[in-house]
Amino acid sequence: MPGWKALSDELDPDVRAFTERLRRLIDRSGLGVTAVAERTGHDRATWDACLDARRPVPRSAVAALAEVTGTDPGDLAAEWERAERGWSRSGRPDGGTADADADADGDGDGDGDGADGADDFDGLDDRTMQIRRFAAPDPAPVTSPPPHPPAARRRPLLLYAAGTLGALLVVTAALLLVDLGGADGTDDRAVTPPPPTTPTAAPSVSLPAGVKCAGSGCTGRDPEAMGCGGPLATTVARTRVGAVQVEVRHSATCAAAWARISGAAPGDAVTVSAGGATRRAEVVSAGADTDAYTPMLAVVAGTDATACATLADGTEHCTAN
Repeated sequence: MPGWKALSDELDPDVRAFTERLRRLIDRSGLGVTAVAERTGHDRATWDACLDARRPVPRSAVAALAEVTGTDPGDLAAEWERAERGWSRSGRPDGGTADADADADGDGDGDGDGADGADDFDGLDDRTMQIRRFAAPDPAPVTSPPPHPPAARRRPLLLYAAGTLGALLVVTAALLLVDLGGADGTDDRAVTPPPPTTPTAAPSVSLPAGVKCAGSGCTGRDPEAMGCGGPLATTVARTRVGAVQVEVRHSATCAAAWARISGAAPGDAVTVSAGGATRRAEVVSAGADTDAYTPMLAVVAGTDATACATLADGTEHCTAN
């Protein structure tokens, strides 16, 4: 468990009480701060600043922590509101609101997380990054979310018209091929166009704020840095090897899946496989945090992916499809 820093004597009493409550919740959950950051969708630097009472806690982070620790969200929200009033009385250390961009890591460079809780991992410390060593992914282009059209209500009509026109063109081409084949006597058989292929993953037309990829654009990417983790992800399959737990995590919004290992030891590795592609991560150093997770693979359904753990002693175990 983390060794908490002493809180300032000048803190507002409500801010101090709420900060100590958050620390107790994390201690009782058995999770490290890094594991809390990954499961709540807010980065390690943000949680460090909040748990040291250097900045207010975002409301979205409080709601996610309540879910992760099994705490009554209503009770925790009431304490959060009292702490917010305490920050208002004493003046916010970041000069803004709880969900505004701020200097989350306290180094003065202005890098912080947004109200949506989808943060990059640029602010993580060296120890945290040491436990996650990703296998080098295949180069994958970064897919930017398409801009919103000015007249969004016309999109369904335009898509319907485009689909109808495409079908008519296919039928017309088939008829022409039949006529040409019969004219020279070479082939009187009707030509049937090939069935359309089903894409591996269908990216969303518009993505929520903070989500930076969908479908194939997520392959090989970090799920937390791309905004696909936290409240946007669910565990669709899990298995245990002794004290080690292996999960398949899936984000319907990002149309992607990845594998996560918990309670692991140095040398333990986890992989995710789907459609012949595999991504891998390994726990490489001992510490309070024994979790690791792989880069993503594009999948429509989480059940299309399989997670496997290979322990340092050679034991291997996989989730069932």
